[in-house]
Amino acid sequence: MDAMAKLSQMVMLKRLFKWGLGLLLLAIALAVIFFLSLDSIVRVIVEHQISAQSGLEAKIGKFHIGLAEPVIEIKNLRLYSTNHTEFGDVPILSIPEIHVEYDPVAYRKGEIHITVLRFNLGELDVVKGRGGETNLLSLGLESARKPPPPGNSNGGSTALAELQKRGLEFKGIDHLSVSVGTFKYLDLQNQSNNLEQKIDINNCVITNVSSAADLGGLILLLGLRSGDFFKPLVDPDDAGAGGSAQDLIKMLGH
Repeated sequence: MDAMAKLSQMVMLKRLFKWGLGLLLLAIALAVIFFLSLDSIVRVIVEHQISAQSGLEAKIGKFHIGLAEPVIEIKNLRLYSTNHTEFGDVPILSIPEIHVEYDPVAYRKGEIHITVLRFNLGELDVVKGRGGETNLLSLGLESARKPPPPGNSNGGSTALAELQKRGLEFKGIDHLSVSVGTFKYLDLQNQSNNLEQKIDINNCVITNVSSAADLGGLILLLGLRSGDFFKPLVDPDDAGAGGSAQDLIKMLGH
């Protein structure tokens, strides 16, 4: 009986070992699948966050967050008006790349310190729909209707307010590189009004950015390169309107 009991016990232990080993292998497989799909999971979350903050429909081609290095990359980000089918399903903004490198030590202290930021705005598409409404102006009206966050009278500081709400403090950008490609105006009512403006800003570098004021030179350059592109959007009835990028930014409340 003792021999039989010992044999039964060994068989049971063998089964338990095989069962536990199977569970361990399953857990490892699930972990590998999770990490391989982590970028896809986070991509969906980021799309929802961008949409919630901007009021635009966001679509990201590829998202990567480094697990072993403090790097975040967004490829082929497109932002659409929420009713974009009225504008020929054309995105307002096409952004080929956003590359961010940050200080992990600062982050653990509740600080956002970006060491490198590359931002490539490939194309801005202003579309006048068949009903006469413009996708960019409708965005400005939507932004104007939204009340600012509590304790923040400046709608342009929404992102900073969101960071503060999450217990994070923005500490600046050491190295900012901005590229801007093309602005297009598409009139679905009359295609003879279509316009394309080459901006051709390639890797404009700004260092030690701590506030929007540090971007003044970039905004000025953008205004000069855009010429009168925004004139009909700022004031369609005033032929002498300046229509610079600065005017448009002010109009949109940013």
